Amino acid sequence: MKKLWVLLLLLWGPMALAQSLWIDVRTVEEYKAGHLEGAINIPYDEIEQKIEAVSADKNTAIQLYCRSGRRSGIALESLRSLGYSKVTNAGAYEQLKQKQAKSNE
Repeated sequence: MKKLWVLLLLLWGPMALAQSLWIDVRTVEEYKAGHLEGAINIPYDEIEQKIEAVSADKNTAIQLYCRSGRRSGIALESLRSLGYSKVTNAGAYEQLKQKQAKSNE
């Protein structure tokens, strides 16, 4: 278990211990161009296949975002159909990035 926590901290930094798991559901290219600090990337069309590797606990609080909120809405429905109960469509990346910048001031 200790190795898992170390791996999480190395891969996802402070978000690994945060209240919510932040998932960027945009493409790998969009994610590489910029993403929220601590967010992991799982493209929306791969979320059903990859979510258990990130969180098998279906009660984990998950925040999803994309460019406009459309793809994160699709991902939200996919996760709910799998039984994930605490999933939120956080919306658009640019708006969230601005909020994050203001909170870091």
